[in-house]
Amino acid sequence: MMASSLLSGAESKLITGFGSELHFRPLPKKGLAYYPKRWYISTLAPKCSLSSSRPVSQPRFIQHKQEAFWFYRFLSIVYDHIINPGHWTEDMRDEALEPADLFSRHLTVVDVGGGTGFTTLGIVKHVDAKNVTILDQSPHQLAKAKEKEPLKDCKIIEGDAEDIPFPTDYADRYISAGSIEYWPDPQRGIREAYRVLKIGGKACIIGPVYPTFWLSRFFADVWMLFPKEEEYIEWFQKAGFKDVKLKRIGPKWYRGVRRHGLIMGCSVTGVKPMSGDSPLQLGPKVEDVKKPVNPFVFLTRFILGALAATYYVLIPIYMWIKDKIVPKGMPI
Repeated sequence: MMASSLLSGAESKLITGFGSELHFRPLPKKGLAYYPKRWYISTLAPKCSLSSSRPVSQPRFIQHKQEAFWFYRFLSIVYDHIINPGHWTEDMRDEALEPADLFSRHLTVVDVGGGTGFTTLGIVKHVDAKNVTILDQSPHQLAKAKEKEPLKDCKIIEGDAEDIPFPTDYADRYISAGSIEYWPDPQRGIREAYRVLKIGGKACIIGPVYPTFWLSRFFADVWMLFPKEEEYIEWFQKAGFKDVKLKRIGPKWYRGVRRHGLIMGCSVTGVKPMSGDSPLQLGPKVEDVKKPVNPFVFLTRFILGALAATYYVLIPIYMWIKDKIVPKGMPI
C-alpha cells in the first residue's frame, strides 16, 4: 500500500509541509500523535513491497560504500562550510534531535555515520561527550570531527553502519543523520540500530525524503537513496521497533515546499521493546567492499554521482533566491 492509500481518511490532518507555510493532507485519526508545538506521524503500517518503489535495476551512482568513501575524501574539505548551510543547519539539527529524547547527560549514545561531527555537536549539548561514540567509514570526515573541541572526549572509530562494532544491548540512543542515503541495504542498517540498543532504547534516523518534482526525482534516482516516508516507517517496524514516529524537517526559507527532496527531510524514531537481537533475519550483505572493482566503472559512477550531487548543491541556492523574490504569503 503506497502513499495514496496511507494518507486517506476524512477527519484528521497530517502536515505534509514544513517551514512557515504548511499544507495538509487527510490521515486517519490513529495515525497522528501530537506533541506541544510539533506534529508527528506515528504507527503507520504500510504494506507495500519495498522493491516496488526501489527497483533493483535502478541506477544509483553514489549509493555504494567505495564511491562514497572517495566522494567524502574531497567533500570533507568543504562539507561544514558549503553543504551544511544549505541542507543541514543548526536549527534543523536541533529540531531533528528533539524526538531522540536526549534527557540525561549519562546516556550512552552512538552517532552512526557521524562524519565531521556536525550532528554530534547537537548531541553533546545534552549528553556528556565521554558517553558518545562517533562511527563513520570515512577517515577524512572523522579527521574533521577530531578537530572540534567539544568532541575531544568522544570516542571516534571507523566502521560500517550495516555491521556496527558494538555488542548487542549496548547503547541508550542510536543517532544517524545524513547516512542512510549511502546504505546499500537500509533495512540491514536499521536492524543493526535495533540490535545495539538496550531495551527501551531509542533510535533516531535523520535523512532525505524522495522528491516529487520530476527533475529533482531524476537526479535523486541517479545519485543515491531518497526513501519515501512510508519506507522509513516500514523499515523500522520490520526491524522490531515500536512507537515509530516521523517528524518532517527543513529550512524555514523553503516555505513548506518538499518537492525537491531535501538532503535532510525527516527524523524517524522508534523504541526497542525487548532486549536482544532484532527478530528480522536477513541474508548476505548487498555490497561486499572487499570485492575487486573495475576502475573504469568506479570512475564513471563517481563522476556521474558527483554531477548529480551538484544539482542538490544548487537547489537550496535556488530556493533561497525564490524566498527573497516571491512575496511572503505566496507559494513558491
